[in-house]
Amino acid sequence: MRLFGIIGFPLGHSFSQKHFTEKFEREQLSDHAYSKFELPDIGMLPGLMEREPDLCGFNVTIPWKVKVIEYLDEIDAEAAEIGAVNTVKVTRRDGRPWLKGYNTDAPAFRESLLTNLMTLPESALVLGTGGAAKSVMHTLIDLNIIAIPVSRSPVRGGYSYDELPGEVISEAGVIVNTTPLGMAPATDTLPPIDYSCLIEGQLLFDLVYNPPVTAFMAKGEEHGCLTVNGGEMFLIQADLAWNIWNE
Repeated sequence: MRLFGIIGFPLGHSFSQKHFTEKFEREQLSDHAYSKFELPDIGMLPGLMEREPDLCGFNVTIPWKVKVIEYLDEIDAEAAEIGAVNTVKVTRRDGRPWLKGYNTDAPAFRESLLTNLMTLPESALVLGTGGAAKSVMHTLIDLNIIAIPVSRSPVRGGYSYDELPGEVISEAGVIVNTTPLGMAPATDTLPPIDYSCLIEGQLLFDLVYNPPVTAFMAKGEEHGCLTVNGGEMFLIQADLAWNIWNE
């Protein structure tokens, strides 16, 4: 049996198990399975590895994309530069699991973003400062876009939500929600920015894909903004993860 899975907490929102289970059925991979492994504490990861000797690879989601790095034996150069991991390949060395971390969020975000933009903006707002935000910031900077982080607390090179000027919101060509706000089941939540400052033609990119239209996206549509959810990015990063696990 080749077992794959996802770690995070909670995992009720994740489509990964459904996606890969359907893939295995479609491709007649009867000896493959995909499971959700809810870890309230990342310190539970070594125990999981002991209990699941068939585990060949796993995805990493909120809130462990940064802290999982402490438990890796090896990390891909780009993932190390970003400072976040969302895909782990498991091999066996001397009878013990060997974990190598990768980041497929950054290339998946890049591809989805470029698909939905006619021209690159001068600046972008990145809402949140967690593991997903690190991937988004890395990608925007690589595209020569000024990336401005926004967090609950004051952040270097950016703003807290309380101090975010309206003109900075209006001037941003892209606003990316990297937080779990709006994710099922808390679908009525959204990042606390001044939505009256949105202007027609801005792109609001929400990494959340469940529900398909988040409260953040709905606010953007009210102001004539273009909106994209994280569904396309999810599919791209899932394919990248699959390729890594099978290299």
